[in-house]
Amino acid sequence: MQCFGFIKTMMILFNFLIFLCGVALLAVGIWVSVDGPSFLKIFGPLSSSAMQFVNVGYFLIAAGAILFALGFLGCYGAHSENKCALMMFFLVLLLIFIAEVAAAVVALVYTTMAEHFLTLLVVPAIKQDYGSQKDFTQVWNSTMAGLGCCGFNNYTDFEGSPYFLRNHTFPPYCCFDSGNGTATEACTEERAKDKIVQGCFSQLLYDLRANAATVGGVAAGIGALELAAMIVSMYLYCNLK
Repeated sequence: MQCFGFIKTMMILFNFLIFLCGVALLAVGIWVSVDGPSFLKIFGPLSSSAMQFVNVGYFLIAAGAILFALGFLGCYGAHSENKCALMMFFLVLLLIFIAEVAAAVVALVYTTMAEHFLTLLVVPAIKQDYGSQKDFTQVWNSTMAGLGCCGFNNYTDFEGSPYFLRNHTFPPYCCFDSGNGTATEACTEERAKDKIVQGCFSQLLYDLRANAATVGGVAAGIGALELAAMIVSMYLYCNLK
């Protein structure tokens, strides 16, 4: 009984923290969606870039709702010793775990397919918006500067873009000097061909593989927490009268 009481208390505290995190994410997500300008004023241009690239508000609302539901089910189920709530907690967590495993398998097995799919989406957006949409351009400039890459595949992604049509050159990131990381001359097609700066997708994959141990460790840690939570919920479920 002492062991049961200890596990029950830890289950309540752990899920209460998850519940609070969910409430915080929901609040921020709703704030961003309803009053985006105030959010941008507080967090500056970087937040504007992120919002242009992916709708942060809806993402935060979705993540917050999941954490909110998980925390509530786990907390309520353990505190009230409600078998139905504990089973729901287990099933939701199991679905999330399966989805994560499936996503990892797809990422490992279908990398080439993912690259082709993203190329169909990202490259046309670059050709249409780079140089005309300020936030979109800033996101790509930050990405290329941070990763030391050029475009999604290479410099040809910028052919026909507003930036290229206006300047008749490619972004300076496509002509980075490997020695000092800067472009000292206009990035013409000849210089871009000579520098051969790789695309950001390839660079991202390289960085992920170079840090595979860290990424794998974080993923394994999250998976272990999820498994532990499922085991604890089943232990409580099976030991309730």
